Amino acid sequence: MKAVGYQLPGSIDRADALVDIELPDPSPTGRDLLVEVRAVSVNPVDYKVRRSAAPPEGEWKILGYDAAGIVRAVGPEATLFQAGDQVYYAGSITRPGTNAELHLVDERITGRKPSSLDWSEVAALPLTSLTAWEALFDRLDVNRPVPGAAPAILIIGGAGGVGSVAVQIARQRTDLTVIATASRPETQAWTGELGAHHVLDHSRPLAAQVAALAIGAPAFVFSTTHTADHVAEVVELIAPQGRFCLIDDPDGFDVMAFKRKAVSIHHELMFTRAIYGTPDMGEQGRILDEVGHLVDAGKLRTTVTQRIASINAANLKRAHAMIEGGGTRGKIVLEGF
Repeated sequence: MKAVGYQLPGSIDRADALVDIELPDPSPTGRDLLVEVRAVSVNPVDYKVRRSAAPPEGEWKILGYDAAGIVRAVGPEATLFQAGDQVYYAGSITRPGTNAELHLVDERITGRKPSSLDWSEVAALPLTSLTAWEALFDRLDVNRPVPGAAPAILIIGGAGGVGSVAVQIARQRTDLTVIATASRPETQAWTGELGAHHVLDHSRPLAAQVAALAIGAPAFVFSTTHTADHVAEVVELIAPQGRFCLIDDPDGFDVMAFKRKAVSIHHELMFTRAIYGTPDMGEQGRILDEVGHLVDAGKLRTTVTQRIASINAANLKRAHAMIEGGGTRGKIVLEGF
């Protein structure tokens, strides 16, 4: 099968940063599905792994943590899908990735493709949808009010991949006032189109902007990017006993700054269930099915904003460079080999 991989981690400008290769076709065992990959999207985790993680000597590291495709075979213990089913998923960071013609994924973390979207539109959704859903309902527990706080959530980075889905899910599945941030006119407009009640500029101090809304201190803050730049502002603006969730890796993150307000700190990593095979691992398949229902009902839109032809090393290098450069809106997707 065709695939794209690397053997030495490093910067994207190296000739061997990503290479077109041929690998043996994998075979499903256990509860695995063998999926013919039709489209993939690129996420920050792709370039973070590429820069730091080396495969065993002589082997290839295959990236890719979003895919949409067709089940071609199932493992002997699989019961949820059969050959011919159309699926989408985000996979596991501990297994070979989706930048390959054929890919193995556990059926428990797989959802049925929403019928109203094409392959590229669907491939943009799984990782960001799972991250946003888990952050809102499993980590922040947004359906449980914070006493005295405004029933509101601040989503930092509302135009990014995760933020643009989180805004929509928060609007569709909660009664919260949704405050999101974006720094450029085009990203601010995009965030408003997705449903944010208020759009703030995260290039300016956030606490004063939240206070100017005159709705009170938000119960919840979800930071999707550049958390280190906003910690002091979040400490000031969040309600006492509020809940704060982050998904990035800020240097020198000081949780003690939140102690006076007894703010709880939550990390979200959508790979955790698959990494540890948690008893509730199947929740991810259920979440993806629910997201699919919202999509087909016209209540949630895909966040793909750029399509880059076929899945190959040159195009993936281009996508990696764009995401590493920052400032992208929504998701970048590649379709077909």
